[in-house]
Amino acid sequence: MKSICYRALLTFFIGCGFVTSAFADTFMVEDIRIEGIQRIAAGTVFNYLPVKIGEELSESRYAEAIRALYKSGYFQDIRLERQGNTLIVVVEERPAIASVEFSGNKEFNNEELKEALKGIGLSEGEVFKQAILETVEDELRRQYYANGKYSVKVTSTATPVERNRVAIRIDISEGKVARIKEINIVGNTAFDDDELLEQFELTLPAWYSFFSRNDQYSKQKLASDLETLSSYYLNRGYLKFNIDSTQVSITPNKQDIYITINITEGGQYRVSDVKVSGKLLYVDEELFKAVKVRNGDVFSRRLIVDSTDSLTELMANDGYAFANINAIPDVNEQDKTVSLTFFVDPGRRVYVRRINVSGNSKTKDEVIRRELRQIENSWMSTKSVEQSTTRLERLGYFNQVNVETPSVPGNPDQVDINYSVVEQPSGALTAGIGFSQSQGLLLSTSVTQDNFLGSGTRFGFSISTREADTAYGLNYMNPYYTADGVSRGFNVLLKERDAEELGTSDYTTDQLLMRVNYGFPVSETNTIFAGFGYERLELKLASGAPIEIRDFAANQDDAYKNLVAVASWVGDRRNRVALLADRGTYNLISGEFTFPGSDLEYYRITYRHQTYVPLTRRITLLLNGELGIGDGYGDLDDLPFLEHFYAGGVASVRGFQDNTLGPKDSEGEPFGGDFRVVGNAEFLMPMPFFDEDDRAWRFGTFLDAGNVFAETGDFALDELRYSAGIGMRWLSPIGPLKASWAYPLNDEDDDKIQRFQFTFGTTY
Repeated sequence: MKSICYRALLTFFIGCGFVTSAFADTFMVEDIRIEGIQRIAAGTVFNYLPVKIGEELSESRYAEAIRALYKSGYFQDIRLERQGNTLIVVVEERPAIASVEFSGNKEFNNEELKEALKGIGLSEGEVFKQAILETVEDELRRQYYANGKYSVKVTSTATPVERNRVAIRIDISEGKVARIKEINIVGNTAFDDDELLEQFELTLPAWYSFFSRNDQYSKQKLASDLETLSSYYLNRGYLKFNIDSTQVSITPNKQDIYITINITEGGQYRVSDVKVSGKLLYVDEELFKAVKVRNGDVFSRRLIVDSTDSLTELMANDGYAFANINAIPDVNEQDKTVSLTFFVDPGRRVYVRRINVSGNSKTKDEVIRRELRQIENSWMSTKSVEQSTTRLERLGYFNQVNVETPSVPGNPDQVDINYSVVEQPSGALTAGIGFSQSQGLLLSTSVTQDNFLGSGTRFGFSISTREADTAYGLNYMNPYYTADGVSRGFNVLLKERDAEELGTSDYTTDQLLMRVNYGFPVSETNTIFAGFGYERLELKLASGAPIEIRDFAANQDDAYKNLVAVASWVGDRRNRVALLADRGTYNLISGEFTFPGSDLEYYRITYRHQTYVPLTRRITLLLNGELGIGDGYGDLDDLPFLEHFYAGGVASVRGFQDNTLGPKDSEGEPFGGDFRVVGNAEFLMPMPFFDEDDRAWRFGTFLDAGNVFAETGDFALDELRYSAGIGMRWLSPIGPLKASWAYPLNDEDDDKIQRFQFTFGTTY
């Protein structure tokens, strides 16, 4: 032992002996000289050196100076020498990192790895420290473990290169992903394993695991699932539920993972009493309407949170923006009941002093302010502030809308509301190309200005051509024709159509339509539209026109002049109005009729309903239903064939050729009818292999049903056509794309089948 101590002391004194020999006496430092630096500036050395010119350098300061320089991390060897009264600092710099290269990595790309390692000091140009490599290896293993690759091997090497640098190479052998072999829940009696495991994101391997990857173990996913399990019990009255332990074991080959969760359920508790106390500003009826919990209910943490949020929202909408609501439970263990008391502290009522808008260099201030639902000099309503933000975002003039509510200095009961917007181009000169199997090549061009001269009015001109028709359109719309939000617009349409190219009877039409439209907002989500106009429609019969059309033309003029009126109601509660919503409802009732005295007297009524039901965070169920009915009046006994309903194709019943379902004419071609029924059920989800937050893509499986009938009385359930299949939607930069592969389930001999269908580009 003495020998070891002597050798250790000897080593220490040899390492520091140059200090003792060089500085046997204290001296006044008149100058300091740095030697050995290459990349590091001399000023950096002086910053770390605790000795300054004019100071006396004693033995006690020698070791302090060396420690300070070593601590900087820039040097691997340091010597202090003396030449007269000059202190000489001789250093040997640590090498710099010349390059960082990876091999064998597939889970993460090189840029992702370099960005992650930069935070721990491993990047080109940084000072190299051997200890960093060990930290890097550990960090990379943790990243791969988090993705379920427990057999990963990480090896790093540092190779010296010229100019005192090193090249870092990190070799990764990722191995295979460990998959969950079994998940066991121990201690559950109220609910069986299958019911509980349905709540988990982690699952056992299944046919769809290739897409979801939920059979790959992740520590983060397990933590989330445990929280979900806890919430499941707490929302069903098991107040004393507890997760006692969780064991995760992996097989020796690091391929299979077994998860065991030990729980204690406890008893089920019910609510015995519900009270609201504190400073109450509302009558009991309003307060208890906001409370979602009732006497006798099974205790539910979710309902308590919902009640707290509802009470907070009730007060925030009346200016009490900083209300504090606490739910205080009183548990009776004997009869397993809970008495709940919601304690209310509304705080001060907050008023809005001023609303400021910034960032709108082009859009007029009044265009923004007319969308705001919060009013100056009134109390602040969080609901009104949120509605205002949503309305600004839906304008389409801004790619970013931010809102802040700073307090007014010296006035704790006042706030300012600051809206800052980032404008985006609202005008476009576009040219597009598309293709539809039923309508052929589509070419289009348009000039559109949604925010004309910053006034919020819309002006546009468009041309589109395809095999079936050619259309020219001109439109104008002022969303605030009146101060209270009544809109008014005009549109003119010239269209030439060849019906045979649409797969229906053989005839062509030339149409001129001029219309004025009004919109009347009823609420934030409900709008009534009304319009009237003039239509001139010229019918041209082809040589192959069927007898039904010839008989119709024989009793009418070749050109029909009609005064047309339209009215509709739209109720839109979808969370995303434009496309790819994943929750909410949409309702449309629309009616079109011609005035008495028109050449063609008829009416058409359509109804459409959509419901989006989020089943999971990734999967949404879309239910769509459509009804259409029409008839003639006056001199017409039936709806004119020019206005018939059609079905079949991407937009209705997939798997059947566009517009081919329903009655046929005497030539056996689709003729349409007076009554249309369509229903769709579709599971929508992110596209496999794509970023799940990319909303421009959606993949789905569907079941379609529908048909067209000559008259309402001809409707029969056994005449509906059904199909099932898979579909894809893409909101591309040049227009939406829809594609589907469908298998008709009950097609008849005269039905026209088209299993793969797609349409690309916007049709006019």
